[in-house]
Amino acid sequence: MGDDLRSLGRDGDLRAIRAMLSAMRDVPAVVDELERQDATTRAVAFRSLPKDLAVAVFEDFDPSLQSDLITELREDAGDLILALDPDDRAGVLGELPASVVRRLLTGLDPDERAKTTALLGYPPGSVGRRMTPNVVTLPAGLSVGQALERVRALEPGAETIYTLAVVDPTRHLLGVVSLRRLMITSPTTDLSEITREPIQVSATDGQEEASRVVRDHGAVAVPVVDDENRMLGLFTVDDAMRVLEHEESEDIARTGGAEPLSKPYLATSVFGLVRSRIMWLLILVVAAMLTVNVLDYFEDTLTEVVSLALFVPFLIGTGGNAGAQAATTVVRAMAVGDAQLRDLGRVVGKEVVTGMLLGIGLGCVGFVAASIIVGTSVATVVALALVIVCTLATTAGSLTPMLARSAGVDPAVVSAPFITTFVDASGLIVYFLIARAVLGV
Repeated sequence: MGDDLRSLGRDGDLRAIRAMLSAMRDVPAVVDELERQDATTRAVAFRSLPKDLAVAVFEDFDPSLQSDLITELREDAGDLILALDPDDRAGVLGELPASVVRRLLTGLDPDERAKTTALLGYPPGSVGRRMTPNVVTLPAGLSVGQALERVRALEPGAETIYTLAVVDPTRHLLGVVSLRRLMITSPTTDLSEITREPIQVSATDGQEEASRVVRDHGAVAVPVVDDENRMLGLFTVDDAMRVLEHEESEDIARTGGAEPLSKPYLATSVFGLVRSRIMWLLILVVAAMLTVNVLDYFEDTLTEVVSLALFVPFLIGTGGNAGAQAATTVVRAMAVGDAQLRDLGRVVGKEVVTGMLLGIGLGCVGFVAASIIVGTSVATVVALALVIVCTLATTAGSLTPMLARSAGVDPAVVSAPFITTFVDASGLIVYFLIARAVLGV
């Protein structure tokens, strides 16, 4: 370790970090501190943690940082992988190159290797990758007392025992019972009397969809089954909340016109930040060129009434903001299940009326302000344009996410650049056409 520190040439910094970490026992605090370091410093500092704390910290890391750490630790990574639950292990291995995965799997005992390989066999992004196979199942026909004895016998190897699946001899799911219900029921009661219908998901269901099921039903865990309704594992609430947090972060980034970061911000390189933003900026450059073309087409109109140019930034800025508000609202509604594809007509209709009312309100304000600056004729043009532009913007902001979802595209991916392109170009066309009609130019 001493040689490693000297070779890094950052003894003081590393000693300070190690001293700080040694005084911490709170896992989130240690995770936050390590996420702020570069990959090499993080690995060296991580090695100084006590084993039990190191495993807990590793489990709490973002998967991309876990894979970086494994790459840095090399020969020490096997112990970390072995200490993880199968679902967490599959999440880490899914981020690594195939050659590294094979090496790490070889170091596992046959039972753990079989469980991990089974999870890796499910499609990326499916709940099968995130479920825990280490569960307690209760055979039908037991009494409550016998069921409790089985829980006590199998609990050490289970990740959670708060939700218990009741199965037949071929592991077909019959129902679920909570540990609390078992504890407060007479031991002589037949298990079937307190078994309830399960809320379940299929192993091939998407993680986000399954996470919403857990959240909407307030469940601690839900059973995961195969196509023949055989019990495979449990999808727990902590994993569901992580999935929803990750999906929400992606939506926020894409709504803002950037790709989501694969690592925490301070652990992301400058080039990583550039990669996450450059594509959308290029798209917006194309949008800007369309705006230039519109301005060029209406150059004669601008030459005759120069004061029209004063309100171009105001007009397209207001339209862009109105469209972004509508898109953000609709994307959020779709994410939480408040709006679905069958609601397309209602959603668009609501946003058309909303945009029109917003345009009327803003148009009144714009008319007063523009009248003071350039007179009532141009002010009338600005006011009418605001009504139409706001209506177009909210319509596009509501329609785009819904159409994207129907095409199988993440709504947040296309909303921001499309709305910017649409509102900038169409808003200016509307503005100058109204100007020609009202001013006679």
